[in-house]
Amino acid sequence: MVRAILEEADTLAGTGADDEINVGVYCFDAAWLWSHAGEIAPSALGERYITSLAATAAGEGSPPATVESADPSETIGVDTRSRLAEAEAALRDRIREHWMAEGVTLADPATIHIDADAAIGRDTVIHANTHVLGKSEIGEDCEIGPGTIVSGSHIGDGCAVITSVIEQGSRLEAGVRVGPYSHVRGGSEIGRGVHLGNFVEVNRSVLGPGTRSHHFSYIGDGHFGADVNVGAGTITCNFDGVDKHPTVVEDGVLLGSDSMLVAPVHVGARAKTGAGTVVTTDLPSDSLTVGVPGRVLRNRAASAPKPKESKATEITRRRKTRRGGAEKG
Repeated sequence: MVRAILEEADTLAGTGADDEINVGVYCFDAAWLWSHAGEIAPSALGERYITSLAATAAGEGSPPATVESADPSETIGVDTRSRLAEAEAALRDRIREHWMAEGVTLADPATIHIDADAAIGRDTVIHANTHVLGKSEIGEDCEIGPGTIVSGSHIGDGCAVITSVIEQGSRLEAGVRVGPYSHVRGGSEIGRGVHLGNFVEVNRSVLGPGTRSHHFSYIGDGHFGADVNVGAGTITCNFDGVDKHPTVVEDGVLLGSDSMLVAPVHVGARAKTGAGTVVTTDLPSDSLTVGVPGRVLRNRAASAPKPKESKATEITRRRKTRRGGAEKG
């Protein structure tokens, strides 16, 4: 039977008064409450506690009934930063338990943070030290982490994001692989089967299906078509100090290592750039561009010089010519 509810500051050590804890949720008969509200006396600190009415009711022979919580974590009071952290930990545990019951593998649950609004498909594996934040959507059969952040983004089925960051508003279609140590920034759209390898940054860009950037590249304000090969060290030079400019790269382009695409610039389908090329003008389809700044060779085979004939080959050719002439005479 409840005889009184004591505030923590008013309890006496050793009385066992903390065996049951008041969680601050009450249900009153409204008429009784308003008729007794004026009887609440101030405490030693001058505060008036509604909880003092429990003793009033007990004194009238109608002690309050109690309901015991089935889950103690639901009763955590958030009145300090420490208690706030305790409540957050309880909620995170509940979220992790939910997704494991739904068929998601959490490799090290205690180190994985999943927000309440996130959604994760079956048979996806989330590795240690990974954060899935906001209204992120992760498809089925994915591998996320370790050490990965997915924030407010969509990740399609069968993707792998390893030790990388996928930022707000980005979208990865099915079969994309990112990382390790890559960064897809807000508003980017990564097509089916794209591979972004080590230390690749993509910002406000669209990459078509099958495009590859395996090492050390920056793609900003770009619109890349399908099956583009982005060589190591390639950069879209999209900022002129005042404004951002777009780079358009059509299907099947091969960008050599350390190519610099000085935006705004347009690269036609199946064009190629040599290593270290600086592209400052639009490039036609099926062209080869080399040099700094790049020199466009429209037909590599036609423009290439013929190999010089060696002396021995020249003598042999002349002998054959003379023999042929003698036979005819």
